[in-house]
Amino acid sequence: MPDLNKANRQVCDVDIRIFKTKEPFLFFDTANTTTAGITGDSVYAMAKGARRVAFQNPPEGTMTIEAQVVPFKMYALFSDGTIESTAIQAVKKTITATTAGSLTISDDSGDIESGTVFVYAADDFGGTAIEGTYTDGKFTATTASEIAVNSEYEVGYFVTRTSGVKKVSINTNKLPKDYWIQMSTIEKDEEGTLTPYLITAHKAAIQRNLDLSFSSEGDPGSVSITFDLLETEDGDFFDIVEDTDNAYQ
Repeated sequence: MPDLNKANRQVCDVDIRIFKTKEPFLFFDTANTTTAGITGDSVYAMAKGARRVAFQNPPEGTMTIEAQVVPFKMYALFSDGTIESTAIQAVKKTITATTAGSLTISDDSGDIESGTVFVYAADDFGGTAIEGTYTDGKFTATTASEIAVNSEYEVGYFVTRTSGVKKVSINTNKLPKDYWIQMSTIEKDEEGTLTPYLITAHKAAIQRNLDLSFSSEGDPGSVSITFDLLETEDGDFFDIVEDTDNAYQ
């Protein structure tokens, strides 16, 4: 079979595995754009001002995934790969007083953190707080007359949630793992045959650049992640594979 020219117009599926163990971490098949690029500078020995001998520096490269539909686990790539089940949530709610001088404050989603409860008059959230103390679900005003029966008050507090939440912590204590990444796509030749192509990065480290944008207008938000390509101790760096055994019409 002749080696025909091929073209591509299909984004890659991305298989991300933990480099150290080769354990699957994330299979990503909802990207809109996937890119892989390699650069390699050279230095030259000169003779009478002209380049005579070239020496190639080690190649450098990146892989980038851009998507609008993403799994939450993708964000764990920017941390140590773990997803936690405890998170702090800021809460703002309006509560009607049923007892003069105090408010009953409860939250079914988790435990209210002591020291984070602040009470304000209606329409004054973040303004002048009503002085008082919070203990065991009850806020008691220092000046009882500041809380009147059947009046509404705006309350802000933190609640610690331990169910129904997922959290990725990005900080200096949680270092990202290295990953083995394979991108797979399909290329089409001039006779209409479709051939799978595999692009492999044997070791990749994520760039900790993350922009989250939310807007009520225009296109849906997009997330982009970029990996720097590294060389393994065996010298493996970057492969491009044409899978002719699985070609089809």
